[in-house]
Amino acid sequence: MAKHIDKIKELLNKLDIDAILIKSKTVKKYLDTLTGSGIHLLITKNKSYAILDGRYLEEVKNKEKDFEIIENTPAKSKKSHFYIINKILVQNNLNSLGVEAGGYSIGDYEKLKKYSFNVSYIEEDLHKVRIIKDEYEIDIIKEACEITDDIFSNVLKHIKVGVSEKEINAWIHYYSLMAGANKMSFDVIVSSGPRTALPHGRPTDRKINSNEPIMIDFGIEYKNYQSDMTRTVFIGEPSEEMKNIYEVVKRAQKAGAEAIKKGALAKDIDKISRDIIVKAGYGEYYNHGLGHGIGIGDGAEYPYLNQTSDVVLKDNMIMSCEPGIYVPNLGGVRIEDDVVIRNGEGIPLNKTTKEMIILEG
Repeated sequence: MAKHIDKIKELLNKLDIDAILIKSKTVKKYLDTLTGSGIHLLITKNKSYAILDGRYLEEVKNKEKDFEIIENTPAKSKKSHFYIINKILVQNNLNSLGVEAGGYSIGDYEKLKKYSFNVSYIEEDLHKVRIIKDEYEIDIIKEACEITDDIFSNVLKHIKVGVSEKEINAWIHYYSLMAGANKMSFDVIVSSGPRTALPHGRPTDRKINSNEPIMIDFGIEYKNYQSDMTRTVFIGEPSEEMKNIYEVVKRAQKAGAEAIKKGALAKDIDKISRDIIVKAGYGEYYNHGLGHGIGIGDGAEYPYLNQTSDVVLKDNMIMSCEPGIYVPNLGGVRIEDDVVIRNGEGIPLNKTTKEMIILEG
């Protein structure tokens, strides 16, 4: 049974177009359909179609109850999927088609423009369809965050002097898959020592030394939905400056999470958190936005919490809150939770402590 088709149809009315063409894996997962690259979804105000080649035919018959299945294998029929889509639009007197920008190339767009209907690219509006989560989505993301907490707790047991960043990364993958994750939400970030000054430092062969930070940023994809959490831990006693940086980031993260409320302006929340870092003298070492939406997307979703975002927050939005300080040649700290707005208030979904964790070497 497909999900959220009603939201796509609401978008058709909002944009005053007759149909939308979808191909990306992200939106297909949101609709809970098959995600194969050879499947095109055409959704009109009255009907939905899945145009696909023969590879998917048997599988789609058992799953897609809300779509009319149209099999077209171009190698056999000598007709492109776009030819079939045009035929459907003509037969139903449909004159305008929105094309998912993230799913189709400029070349595809130009091919579609050769037909008689009007074609337009849709990007931001399609992202915004997913910005408000339903109860099903919230429950799954909450569960994904709980699993993420457990994974982190297990990984901590393996961190000691002499272990490499790549080994920590391997343990994250192991515990994630054992816990039921489909895959990681994104390429895991594991950095140590001075490399923690790299906000997106990927794991290397570098081995952990005493008295230095380890930054771990990861999330899992679970039942198609994602989590995202960052903690910075230490092997042995950190330097006084690193202790100070940690406390500044912790205050900024707490203030940002508490400011996430229904009716708040996204850029105002970013400013509340950012001002704490700036006033502590580390403003030049904070070079990204406060957060981004959490959901089904392969990457960040709406809303964005940054210095320019005018999004007004609403109930049932879920977003990360992840300020950081990154000082070259010294190290960095980032602390991140996923936060859901319920009954007007922001509620962190991650329960892992944000107090400084100092592991024995």
